[in-house]
Order: sequence, then structure tokens, then C-alpha cells
Amino acid sequence: MVRKKSSFILCGAFLFVAWNALLLLYLWGRPPIGRLGDGGGVEPGGKEEWGAGRGKMGQINLAEEMIRLAEEVEVHLDTQKKLLKQIEIHREVWARQKDLGKRETGSNIKEAGDQQQPQKTLRPLRNSVDAADQTNTQRPVHEVAPSLPLEEPSEKIRNIKVTTPIPSPKFIIPILVIACDRVTVKRSLDRLISYRPSTELYPIIVSQDCGHADTARVIGSYGDQVTHIKQPDLADIKVRPEHRKFQGYYKIARHYRWALNQVFNTFSQSTVVIVEDDLEVAPDFFEYFQALYPILRSDPTLWCVSAWNDNGRDALVDPSKTELLYRTDFFPGLGWMLLKELWDELEPKWPSAFWDDWMRQPEQRKNRSCIRPEISRTITFGRKGVSLGQFFDQYLRYIRLNTEFVPFTKQDLSFLLKEKYDEIFVQEVYSATLVKIEDLQHGGNLKGPGPYRVQYSSRDSFKVFARNLGVMDDLKSGVPRTGYRGVVSFLHRGRRVFLAPPEGWTQYDVSWS
Repeated sequence: MVRKKSSFILCGAFLFVAWNALLLLYLWGRPPIGRLGDGGGVEPGGKEEWGAGRGKMGQINLAEEMIRLAEEVEVHLDTQKKLLKQIEIHREVWARQKDLGKRETGSNIKEAGDQQQPQKTLRPLRNSVDAADQTNTQRPVHEVAPSLPLEEPSEKIRNIKVTTPIPSPKFIIPILVIACDRVTVKRSLDRLISYRPSTELYPIIVSQDCGHADTARVIGSYGDQVTHIKQPDLADIKVRPEHRKFQGYYKIARHYRWALNQVFNTFSQSTVVIVEDDLEVAPDFFEYFQALYPILRSDPTLWCVSAWNDNGRDALVDPSKTELLYRTDFFPGLGWMLLKELWDELEPKWPSAFWDDWMRQPEQRKNRSCIRPEISRTITFGRKGVSLGQFFDQYLRYIRLNTEFVPFTKQDLSFLLKEKYDEIFVQEVYSATLVKIEDLQHGGNLKGPGPYRVQYSSRDSFKVFARNLGVMDDLKSGVPRTGYRGVVSFLHRGRRVFLAPPEGWTQYDVSWS
């Protein structure tokens, strides 16, 4: 391209020289001037020839002719000067275009290198996909400098930058719906499908036990919006005579084991969110788990993310803090995410019944925690079940479901990592004003929204205070519901309260059960 431009410039210079040469030949080869015609022109072939006139009139005509020729030469020279100036302008423009092209090429090479690096990182992650390839997501646009015309380039074009937006990675998080004989699974599936932002990122797998035909028809009516799998072993499980009434708990544990093996081993997924067929989800349910997956993956002191707050009743939570998240030592369940690595650990020793209480034992928990929200991202509408409505009328029916979408994926959630969270949490709890429970109940001497701290020192004192303050009072292996480092955080009459053990707490007492 540069060679062609140089040849063009040389050609222009040659034309300039040739034009002047032809002009000189033309002037030297002009015929003799004859008689002036009526129109002021020369009439060739006249009787008077060039130089023949000796009179005054001939001298005047010769002088006028020389002046006219000089003016013509001046006009031609001016034209040539304009041509040379135009060639010079074009040469400068081509030089700028060449320099811009080099910078653009360098930017593209650097850009390609920057793009290749994250691809090498993301490719091994089986559950990682590019956000630009998903539903309702715009592909990135590469802005490049346009071809410049042969004129002075504008300042805007000269300073144009080559940019390539690199989308953040998102992860495939399957949703496993555990179903049996509730046709009301439709309510759960309707919410999941209506809030699901992408079928590729969040495939829904419905695992059905019990062989209930009506429930199977409801699930089948969703077609390819869900994947319907059926637990093949429907036989009763042999149990001790005193456990015959718990047959349902044994079947649930068997179903969970089979379904999780399907997700992790048959479908080869690396994580899953488990919901049951009587759970309704919040609008930001998927956003919540998408944002917290990297936190769960990066912190070995975490083993689950739950959408549930056991103390999530209206009077106990702050409706203005929909974005508030906590660590908890109590396994919540009811819409929770785990990784394949955890399932590989748990599956060989999976219990035959009461799997959720088994998860809360120290041998399984191993001092690991879960993440929970202030406002639940799931609620249960299933009073019917193997628990025969235990806790439903007293607690579960009053749990508040979040209705406000929180863009968790755009927030920095690294504060939930243990090394950051513990220091801040302990400081906040034990710097809170220590009060008696009577002060909270009457509130006469308390000013402001808190936080306030109520201290318990035994299993019995915890249960008494919990009952009086309206929070759940049961403990599993010494861990209170929603507790972290023994502390239960909740709202009481609009004030933030920490029900906490004495400062310097080190571990749970498993006898407190």
C-alpha cells in the first residue's frame, strides 16, 4: 500500500514536469501572427507575416502578444502550484493514516492477547459460560477506526480508541426440584420458570419419587422447560418396628441420595441448588445463587448457601435490609446450594433417614458455615408432608418472602469470606450495649434502634430468652437456628438485637441439644 502511494506521488511530479515541457514546445512552435481579425483573433494565412511589418503598428502588436503569452504562462504556473500543494496535503494525510493503522494493529494484537488469557482460565470450568452467549444478553461490539478519506482527518477520528468489552463469566447452576405426590408442585415450577433468566444457565431437573400419576402429569405438562426424572425404587424400606411411623423420612433420604447422584454423576454438574416441591421462590432467587457461587467455591470454611432464614418472620427481620447477608453455623436447608466436592464427601456415609439433622452433626459440619439472607428467598406452602405440619402453623407460615430484586451480582460480597467477616462481626456484637431482657420487653430506658446485646450463659437461659423474644429456641448439636459463633441476630420491636454467649466464645457444647 505504501509503495503504491509513493508511485502515485512520483507520477504527479512527472506530470508537472511534462506539462511545462509541452507548454514550452507549444509556445516555441506557435505559427506567425497574421492580421488581427474582426473578433480580435489571429487569422492564419494573412498577407502580413511575422516580423515583416516594420511599422509602428507591428511593434505594438508584438508587445501586446508577448504580454498575453506571459499572462497565460502565469495562469498555468499558478495551476501547477495548486496541484503540488494538493499532492503535499494528500501525502500528509496518507502518513497520518499509516501511523494510525500501526497503532490500531498494535491495539488489536494486545486486545487479542487479553482475550485469550481469560479463555484459558474459563475453558476448564465445565459450568462456566460466556455471558454474551446467553438469553437477553447483547454480544460485545468491537469498535475500530474507520477508513479515512483523502482529506484532513477530524480530531474525533484521530483520537478514536479500540475497545472490546469483556463480559463477566456466569456459571451453570442446575435447580433440582425434589417431588413426590404433591400436584401443587405446579406452584413451585411456575415461579421458578417465570423468574428464571436463562434456560441454559439454570436447567431445572424435577426428580419424582412415589410414582404418583397426577403429579407426573403436572410435571410432564411443562415439556422441555424441565427435565423429569423418576426415582426407580418405590419399595418400602425395612426399618425397626419403632421407626415404622418414620417410613417417609427413610424414603426421602433414599430419594435425595439417588437424585444428587443423578445430578453430579449422570448429568456431570459441579453444583446444584435443591428445592422441594412445596417451596415458592423470590424474584431474585437465581441472582442470589449466581452471585454467591464464587464465594462458596473460594472459601473452604463454607459448605452451603441457603435461601432460608429460620427466624425470618415479619416482626424479626428488617424489611429495609433486603441485601443483608450473614454467615451461619446452623444448616438451614429449604433452598440450598452445594458443590460436587461436598457430595463426594457426604455420599459414602449418607444416612438412611433424617438427613437434615444428620447434616447438623459436628462430624459432617466440621466447623463449616453456610450463608443465609436477612429476608428469605424461599417460603414453604406445604403444610402436608412427612412432618405432619410440625412447625408450619407456629413458624413457617409466617416467614416473609423477599419481593424486591437485589442485584447481588453487581455487589462486592467478599465481606462474607471468613477472614473478613469474623473480625467485623465480633466487633459489632460485643460493642453493642448489654441490656437485660426486661429492658427490651418494656423499652422505657432504651434509646435508638440499637444494636443491643442480651447475654445467655447456658442452654436453659438461651431457651428462655429465645422464647420470650420470639425466636426459635431449639438447638442441634448445641447450635441455635441462624446462629454464628453462638450469636443469633434478629429484630425485636424495631431494634437490632444480638442474643449472644459471653465474649471469648470458642466452641459449641454438643450436649445442648
